[in-house]
Amino acid sequence: MKKLLLLVLIITSSITYSQTRRIKILQADNTFTLPEYPGATISLGNVFVEHQGATIRCDKAYIYQEKQLIKAMGNVIVNQGDTIHQYSKYTDYDAINQIATSWGDVLLKDELMELETDTLKFDRVTQKLYYQTGGKIKDTANVLTSRIGTYHLQSNKFEALKNVVVVNRDSSELNSNNLNYYTNTGIADLFGPSTIVNKDNNIYTENGRYNSKTHIAHFIKNSIIKYNDRTIKGDSLYYNKTKGFASATGNIKLTDSLNKSVIKGGYAEMFRLKDSVFIEDKAVAISKMENDSIYIHGEKLMVTGKAEERIIKAFYKVKIFKSDLQGKCDSLISNEKTGLTELFNKPVMWAQGNQITGDTIHLISNNKTEKLDSLKIINNGFMIQKDSAGFSQLKGKNMYGKFEENKLKSLDVVGNSEVIFYGRDDAYKLLGITKMQSSKNIFITFDKNEINTIDFNVKPEGNTYPPSQFPEDYAKFPGFIWREHERPKTKDEIFIHDKVITAEENITSKKETVKAPIKKELLPKPKGEKKDFKPKKN
Repeated sequence: MKKLLLLVLIITSSITYSQTRRIKILQADNTFTLPEYPGATISLGNVFVEHQGATIRCDKAYIYQEKQLIKAMGNVIVNQGDTIHQYSKYTDYDAINQIATSWGDVLLKDELMELETDTLKFDRVTQKLYYQTGGKIKDTANVLTSRIGTYHLQSNKFEALKNVVVVNRDSSELNSNNLNYYTNTGIADLFGPSTIVNKDNNIYTENGRYNSKTHIAHFIKNSIIKYNDRTIKGDSLYYNKTKGFASATGNIKLTDSLNKSVIKGGYAEMFRLKDSVFIEDKAVAISKMENDSIYIHGEKLMVTGKAEERIIKAFYKVKIFKSDLQGKCDSLISNEKTGLTELFNKPVMWAQGNQITGDTIHLISNNKTEKLDSLKIINNGFMIQKDSAGFSQLKGKNMYGKFEENKLKSLDVVGNSEVIFYGRDDAYKLLGITKMQSSKNIFITFDKNEINTIDFNVKPEGNTYPPSQFPEDYAKFPGFIWREHERPKTKDEIFIHDKVITAEENITSKKETVKAPIKKELLPKPKGEKKDFKPKKN
């Protein structure tokens, strides 16, 4: 009895299952069979069939109930509920696997997009659409074309491969060979080399996410944003096209092609509409200067202004390095249009063996020749040059220097001028030590990085002493600080933040010696005539 009931149950289930899988012919103007098409029911005219919630309309259909196959042709329309509407010339429908393969001017529409292709496969079980012969999708924001595509109906995700192009309604264009695009959000996830081109900039990345509706992007591999005259690179880039804002993190490099400059650091922000860039974390600005480069470092750098009027500002623990010029200060402003660089708050510069300090230092370059032009030390000017026996020193209210071929050639010390100088002959024998002062000017010239001549505008006060008779307490002017340990000797040393010592902390009693090169014998003329004075050798 139990076996009989089980047999009945199996038969009943089989019949029910067969009926649910059966292809239903809901309408046709004419239905018939032909011997040359064994197993097929042929329907003509206004054909309307249904299978498990999907319907097919067409002009003609071959329906194979045993094989669970429909071959539809002529104005084919495939519907899945009220959401999917597909149009084509031909469709083969595998009712067992619930896969529709359509070809010939295929157009599929859902609530969010339209898809056009030549051949499309629709898997109703996985709710996926496939094409491999080229296709195009349209939504409210973009038109996407690709060679290969897969559309996930449930997640609205479109996987596009090979020759992918996404054109936005604002005419921006995204090119890639591998991306995922979400039709409900307009977000594109990019994999591999990809570019975004619009009227404001060009973007390159190899991995990232771009929202084509909000125009906000985050790129995380080999990413570059190119503006007309600027390029910004970084390990990670954030970009908001609407606000004209970009930020970058990790190995930042911002290149200014017009001004031949580069800025590097660990974090940067760029405001295109305001023509400004902020950068920190080992920030350094590098400017091309003839056959050399000048490096400016600060804890924070800011670049503002239009291309032809760029201004660089550096804040906190600022250092400068050039092969023949170095500097240090607390803050700096450099105007690339005028060539003026201003150093503030305990500035110091080193040029050709000279240490130069003052309340403010101005360094002026010639933008046409890309060479240094002049130097200004404003208030409390102080220049020190190390000698094997001590320190030659110049002191005055202000100092004005001139460069030739990027070398300091002269220095005009103006107001309350003082000098300590170690005079030597050609054999580098120390002849005497001069200490003089003048209420007016002292004019200095340099040759081969050394003081060559000293000229007083008016008769100075002071003496030249034999080395053995020079008073020890005359050796250094008040306020003397030897800051050589602060000088960056390489471009990498600009990132070393050393302590600024005071005059009280400076060790003045310690004898410091250095092997100096041979230079010309020199003692200043006491009467102050405007001629170079070079005394005879002993």
